[in-house]
Amino acid sequence: MQNFKELIVWQKAHKNVLLIYNQTKTFPKEELYGITSQLRRAAVSIPTNIAEGSGKSTKKDFANYLQTSLGSSQEVEYLILLCLDLNFISTKVYNELSNLNNEVKAMLISLIKKVRS
Repeated sequence: MQNFKELIVWQKAHKNVLLIYNQTKTFPKEELYGITSQLRRAAVSIPTNIAEGSGKSTKKDFANYLQTSLGSSQEVEYLILLCLDLNFISTKVYNELSNLNNEVKAMLISLIKKVRS
């Protein structure tokens, strides 16, 4: 069991959530229960599963939660691309969100490998 707040991957995932919440404030109101909600939930799922998994008693359990976080990061990757294509976000914002999300994915993959070994 470890303090999830000390994990850099959690810190970056949390930062990504804050950025996504800030950006989705400007999304069309008709998307409140569509893309806005889905993107926010997927983004929140990443640090939430890291936090929950860090409290589990076995490495296998922790790795499973990290795997769920990785799946959510894949979902975020697609949703921010969709938001770019729908002109909900600028290319600059897309690049910022995508780069941070890719950092989180790489860190999750590395941590999963470490935990499973």
